[in-house]
Amino acid sequence: MEKIKVTLVKSTIGCTKKQKDTVAALGLTKIGSSNVITSNACSEGMLKIVAHLVMIEQA
Repeated sequence: MEKIKVTLVKSTIGCTKKQKDTVAALGLTKIGSSNVITSNACSEGMLKIVAHLVMIEQA
């Protein structure tokens, strides 16, 4: 499995509840916080929902 590093770069203020819940499910809390996750169909779908809030890198 491929690993992806996800970093929160924009605030969730003004976002929908679904987007806020998705950011929390990715393990991101504050701006600048990062988490390494495995790339699978579920995580790819979650990243599409919050693509405008996060920065994605190969880990």
